[in-house]
Amino acid sequence: MENNIEIGGVIKSEFEFSHEIYGEGFWRFDVEIGRLSGQSDILPVTVSERIVERERMQVGQAVTIKGQIRSYNNYVEAERKNRLVLTVFARDIELQAEAPTTSPNEVDLEGYLCKPAIYRTTPFGREIADLLVAVNRSYNKSDYIPCIAWGRNARYAGKLQVGDNIRLWGRMQSRQYQKKMDELTVVEKTAYEVSLSKIEKIEIT
Repeated sequence: MENNIEIGGVIKSEFEFSHEIYGEGFWRFDVEIGRLSGQSDILPVTVSERIVERERMQVGQAVTIKGQIRSYNNYVEAERKNRLVLTVFARDIELQAEAPTTSPNEVDLEGYLCKPAIYRTTPFGREIADLLVAVNRSYNKSDYIPCIAWGRNARYAGKLQVGDNIRLWGRMQSRQYQKKMDELTVVEKTAYEVSLSKIEKIEIT
């Protein structure tokens, strides 16, 4: 199964301790990646203490990161349910002298469609499809990655069946939205997803 991501941008937040597995500590921080439109995506990154020199990685430092997209469930007490959380799991980090003129943000995935794609059109007639793709990894684990397709890719995705083996290319993005908690409370939240530029069904021969 393919699960590769490469991003380039600047460190946006201080390091925070995330978790420890078998004595290996992992840290979390955010990276800001510029878009051609002038907007930015702010993506969470998780990295092992064994491959990062935190004292050299200050807010504003330009970096290029290669790794995988990982998912995990986080229980949200206020909502009393699990919430799917995505992160860029860094396998390699390079410090850069300055932020790249064109910020790389490239995703390459292979996985299985694990629930029916949701195809719809906007009030302006734009076609959109939401997909949830399961990407297998070691130790019988899987990452569940939300993806969004547009136009003819959305039309194609809407015809896929649950269980189809698919190959996907695109970019990881962040998106702000508002969630109504009760009659008086609306909170701002951030969703992460892969915006697809290309999608193919892998035919079994």
